[in-house]
Amino acid sequence: MELHILLIFMILGAIIAIEVKDLLSSVVAVGAVGFALCLAFLILKAPDLAITQLVVEILCLIILIRATIKRDLPLVIEGRWVFNTISTLVFMAVFMFCAWLALKELPRFGEPLMLVVKKYLAEARVSTGAANIVTAVILDFRAYDTLGEATVLFASVIGIMAVLRRPGRKKNK
Repeated sequence: MELHILLIFMILGAIIAIEVKDLLSSVVAVGAVGFALCLAFLILKAPDLAITQLVVEILCLIILIRATIKRDLPLVIEGRWVFNTISTLVFMAVFMFCAWLALKELPRFGEPLMLVVKKYLAEARVSTGAANIVTAVILDFRAYDTLGEATVLFASVIGIMAVLRRPGRKKNK
């Protein structure tokens, strides 16, 4: 039931983000959708995905809010909305075509091809006792890989903090 409520909230947040006229309000609505997705991952018993989603969402919100507050939109003000619309549609078409090419190469759902995957699926619940097979694989079978991914996320947070900091030195009084 709570998952349905979150899904309805995410759909409404996406509609608000598209329809609102203020760019900062749109960024906040997109952030609300991302945080709701984080909660959905927790409800689905995937804490590893929830943590990653939370970190990525916070970083994206920081960057988008900083970019939104610092900029006025000269391309929209100057009447270049036709160029913006056409370039956005071209980008979306190229992205959808590339996604179609990539997705048609995937095997059918539920048919793992590699032997390691078959072993993970067969032994994950018995070996680890986890309720979620994805969590069992990520936190038990591939713990060092997950540690490496967490290190990369931490390093990216530090890098973004270094980029977004205010330049200059404080004056001593």
